[in-house]
Order: sequence, then C-alpha cells, then structure tokens
Amino acid sequence: MNAIASPGPTPTSRAEERRFLGLPTWIKADRALSGGQFSLIEQVIPAGFESPWHTHHSEDESFYVIEGRMSVIVDGSRRLLEAGDVAFAPRGIPHGFRIEGDRAARILAMTTGSDFADFIAETSVPSTAPPAAPDMAFLVAAAERHNITILGPLPQ
Repeated sequence: MNAIASPGPTPTSRAEERRFLGLPTWIKADRALSGGQFSLIEQVIPAGFESPWHTHHSEDESFYVIEGRMSVIVDGSRRLLEAGDVAFAPRGIPHGFRIEGDRAARILAMTTGSDFADFIAETSVPSTAPPAAPDMAFLVAAAERHNITILGPLPQ
C-alpha cells in the first residue's frame, strides 16, 4: 500500500479587504497559497461598472457570479451571467465584463496562475486608504509586469 506524503501544513487564506479600482476586493488565493498555480479574487462591484478590455497572456480566467448579474465578453461574444453562472476566458483572448441591472454584483475571478493576484496585490490599497482616482499609467505598466495587456475600454 502506497502512502501519500504530505508536503507539510496546508497554507490557508484569511484575506483582508482591499480596494482595487476603488472596489472592495479580497485576494482569497495567491502565489503563496497555491505555489503560483492558481488565484482566486472576490469582488463587490457596483451596477454599471465595466472592466477594461484586456488579455491575460500567461493564464486562463474564469468568472463565477455569487450575487447579481454581469455580462462577460470574450473575443467579441457576450454572455449574460446570473448568480450561479460561470464564464471562461482563455489566455491570449481579449475579454472583459460589465455589471448589469440596478444592484451590485459579488463575483469570484479565478485564474490558472498567480499573475492576476500579483497584479491585484501590487495595484490595490488597504480598505482604510482614502478614495483616489486610479492612476491608469501605473495600472497599465503594472499589468504588463504581470503578463496582462490592457487594450482600452470595453467594446460596446
């Protein structure tokens, strides 16, 4: 009988609330937790918010809607998601999202690597920081450092 050796204690996450683009954001799984294999980001996003049109070059991204509604656009194809729905955006394919309806959405964004969590960690601030407009030049440069290209506004 073969035993499976444990690599040691399992890392855990006690995510602290941060602000990414002013949005309440929690990094639930990052490079340290997953060994660079996975990231999990939770966000609460107001109605009408649109992500930039962007491409992840080193990882696939999936979206899961906990509450609310969002449209996800992948390579020009739009899909409306409601609570319990999932969308997938393969690496190298432009994508983005828009929160639909008249209330905020709570979502999970998951990637098959940790570049996205690293990007969020670099560009977010503690939830106690005063509100400030995003520095787009800084965001674009940080995205590039983490294998993400921001292409511009979400296509209509």
